[in-house]
Amino acid sequence: MTGSLIPSPFSLPALSLVIGGARSGKSGYAERLLTLAARPRRYIATAEAWDDEMRDRIARHRLDRGPAWTTVEAPLDLAAAIAASPATDAVLVDCATLWLTNHLLADHDLDSTTTALLAALAACPAPVVIVTNETGWGIVPDNALARRFRDAQGRLNQRLAAQATLVVTVIAGLPLALKGTLP
Repeated sequence: MTGSLIPSPFSLPALSLVIGGARSGKSGYAERLLTLAARPRRYIATAEAWDDEMRDRIARHRLDRGPAWTTVEAPLDLAAAIAASPATDAVLVDCATLWLTNHLLADHDLDSTTTALLAALAACPAPVVIVTNETGWGIVPDNALARRFRDAQGRLNQRLAAQATLVVTVIAGLPLALKGTLP
């Protein structure tokens, strides 16, 4: 997908949600939204590098984004990272799915952490684009932890979508507005 599908410059809504499956192009689309918004770009990363493959993946993503992005790592305290974002920036959170996974594996209270995240998003003075995975289109997982994750992810996505002004799904690299209007 080329950047010409998004006019430049444009104003980001206070909260946008970009949702899609694995390797759907959702992160690339979200990055293009921020790139064309003509603001300093802040990337809040939620991934944790548990192995060499993940460390390599994170390093490649940083190189691909280049030096024009300020990167903040927030695998757990995403609400604080969002709250610390300057009003002049455009913020990309990538991704809600890894953030939720981190909390689930740490056996944290998902309701309270989600409520704190939603409050931080509502109070953030900068526009935020948050990337998340759609996990509900697959088969029913065969174990309790996977089912708990899938259910929690679905609930989180619903709450994020309810709060967002713009909700975009990306399938095969193509964006489709579910709520609001594509820029």
